[in-house]
Parts: sequence; C-alpha cells; structure tokens
Amino acid sequence: MKNIDEKEKKLTETLQKLREINIKDNKEIDETIILKDQKNQLEIEKNQITKSIQHLEEENLKLKSQLKELKKDYEISKRKEHKFTEKIDELNQETDSLLEEIDKWQM
Repeated sequence: MKNIDEKEKKLTETLQKLREINIKDNKEIDETIILKDQKNQLEIEKNQITKSIQHLEEENLKLKSQLKELKKDYEISKRKEHKFTEKIDELNQETDSLLEEIDKWQM
C-alpha cells in the first residue's frame, strides 16, 4: 500500500511538472508565433520601402536628366542672346556711322 501511495504521489508530481512544461511551451510557442508575424510584417514593410527607394532613385535619375537638358537649353539660349546682343551693337554702330555720314553730306 505504501508503495502504491508513493507511486501515486510520484505520478501526481510528474503530471504537475508536465503541466508546467506544457504551459511554458505554449507561451514560448505563442511568443514564437508573434515573433514570426512581426518578422513577416517587417519583411513586407522592407519590400515596400525598397520599392519606394527604387522608384525615388528612378525619379531622381529622370529629374537629373531633365535638369541637364534644361542647363543645356539655357546655355544655348544664352549664346543666342549674346549673339543677338552683338548683332544689335553692330547695327547700332552702323547706324551711328551712317548718321555721321548723312550729317557730313548735309553740311
């Protein structure tokens, strides 16, 4: 009888230990699941951010190209303006020269 009581007591203790282990395992499993979900969410966010960065880099290249073209156009425009100003100066000089010539003939 004593042997049976001891066995029952040991069995009860063992069962209690098993329950505690099971509870701890469940908590760890729950934490693992939560961590997995968080990891998946972070990967999704990372992919979205990577796509956004890629899009921004493409947009940046496009804008740089446009800026380069605008600078080129601006330089061309400045050269044309400079040539135009030179032509106007030449015409002014010719006009002054012609006016002087006319003044000479009128005298």
